[in-house]
Amino acid sequence: MTLFVGVLLIVLGTVLLLPVVVFFTQVIFSSLLKLKETVVTVARPSFAVVVPAHNEQIQIRSTIASILPQLTSKDRLIVVADNCNDDTAKIARDAGAEVIERFNLDARGKGYALDFGVRHCAETPPEVVVIVDADCQVEPNALGKLATTCIEFGRPVQALYLMKSPVGAGLQTKIAEFAWLVKNLVRPSGYAVLGLPCQLMGTGMAFPWEGISKANLASGHIVEDLKLGIEFSQADKPPLFLKNALVTSVFPTNTEGLTGQRTRWEHGHLGVILSEAPSLFAEAIRKLNLSLFVLALDLIVPPLALLSLLTVGVFILSTIFYIFSGLLLPLVLSAFGLLLLGIAVLVAWARFGQSIISFASLCYAPIYALLKIPVYLNFFVKRQVNWVRAKRDE
Repeated sequence: MTLFVGVLLIVLGTVLLLPVVVFFTQVIFSSLLKLKETVVTVARPSFAVVVPAHNEQIQIRSTIASILPQLTSKDRLIVVADNCNDDTAKIARDAGAEVIERFNLDARGKGYALDFGVRHCAETPPEVVVIVDADCQVEPNALGKLATTCIEFGRPVQALYLMKSPVGAGLQTKIAEFAWLVKNLVRPSGYAVLGLPCQLMGTGMAFPWEGISKANLASGHIVEDLKLGIEFSQADKPPLFLKNALVTSVFPTNTEGLTGQRTRWEHGHLGVILSEAPSLFAEAIRKLNLSLFVLALDLIVPPLALLSLLTVGVFILSTIFYIFSGLLLPLVLSAFGLLLLGIAVLVAWARFGQSIISFASLCYAPIYALLKIPVYLNFFVKRQVNWVRAKRDE
């Protein structure tokens, strides 16, 4: 029995060490090396901005106002009012967008709305399609940078997508903002300085028309962006990270909206890890495809709170096992993983996160991780598998 437990802890420690090492590597490279600005030589292409919107009457006007000034007469802004029962379509039209409406309650989800919008573009195909969520703000010049870089490299391009805490947000939301910064800025920047691709993030995504027009978009998958990035990578068109094109949105202040949003993202990510990662590694090795392999490595890094919980949990179990058995190897493995993870989080905070939370607030993060245990347990007993729009603030 002792041997079995020892072997099990060694396996767990080794398996956990892989995502920790990937996370550590990304953080260190993004912190120590400066990401060079992408140089483009092509002329600005025509592009269509597709905005999927489901009952977004509160925020759609602001989103459109951040997009329209960046368009020329060659470009289009298409809002897909998807299964809306509010004034989203009317407000979007009045704000100056081209609006198409879709009603199909049997096929619900962002993927179906995107497919509807892209099919609509086929009447007069643009050179590039840019996807922006209906609750986002697009920073000036971001759209032109995305479209031009997309044509230059012939690959999908992902903008820097950051979520901000609303005014008066509590500590939990601030920690969530820091975790988001690590996921969407620090980690992809670490890969980018090494010339490696990134995952797609759901908004601020630019695609060559030839690629997106053939993509399998029509689904209700809750993390359609991860799936889409994998599909392009399998076609030897891995996404490129463009740090100097910024798209932002704001975390919901209501608990229901924030919890629902995080549950959808994290359950979706975990589901993709289990369903896609093994086959991706096998395909990458079979094809000797480095881009696909490093994206698979990036994919197996779970949400930071879960990675921390698992690493600490295995360390505690290994410590107890060492006390009773004297076997040191499981403890060494788990302690090394915990050390790397701790260093990476501290470096990420020191380099990128001090404007978001103080060190004292960062020390609250373990409690924040513990509070998320029900979310991860529900993955096994009540997994969210269908797309559900997060509740917005009024």
